[in-house]
Amino acid sequence: MELPTLKVERLYRQISNVLINCINTGQFAPGAMIPSERDLSKQLGVSRSSIREALIALEITGWVEIRTGNGVYVSDPLPQTTPAAQTVSNEEEFSLQSLVKARQMYEAMTAELAAINGTDEQRVKLKEIADELNKLNANNDAFLEADRRFHLMISEMTGNEVLHDMMGYLWDKRRSRRFMRLESHYTEVDFAREMNADHQGILDAILAKDGAGAKARMSRHLQHVYDQLFAE
Repeated sequence: MELPTLKVERLYRQISNVLINCINTGQFAPGAMIPSERDLSKQLGVSRSSIREALIALEITGWVEIRTGNGVYVSDPLPQTTPAAQTVSNEEEFSLQSLVKARQMYEAMTAELAAINGTDEQRVKLKEIADELNKLNANNDAFLEADRRFHLMISEMTGNEVLHDMMGYLWDKRRSRRFMRLESHYTEVDFAREMNADHQGILDAILAKDGAGAKARMSRHLQHVYDQLFAE
């Protein structure tokens, strides 16, 4: 007898598929507002942050429309799919919460190493990038590109090319459609300005060759990002 292969689904995908079933069975009608994050969290016994990830996945696949500050509505018309395809895609399978937490742990380490191992020339370059960031107070493409250069420069300053390559990999994950959509819905107007205040503290510690300080400031910076995106 041939048995099927069992697949472990991410929690946000399980939630998404439960909500799709509710839509398909008429519990949530096209055009209707679905229950709030808080209510869904209580009913399903999961965190609001996991609900938020699921809703982002559903918006990308066309099942819902997130109206920031006004609620989440079932799409009308619904997406045209076959019964076999009426689940959230496997694309971009990773959890967005896990991505931010992975960056927090990883980049705290790279910031510490950058403070210790960075060359004088690299410190000058990092300051130039930070100065450019400070002129950008909107969370737009220009800010995102300068932000990428700032974090990649820190990883380069570790003196370890594998750590630098790994930072590039994590940053590519940060450019996923789900993450970008999450950020567009749930960051405040002053998000870029707040991030720049964090960047300045990281820069100051690295320029002072303060490894412990750089590590703490980078960890705090990415905790700010997490809190902004997944506040309960």
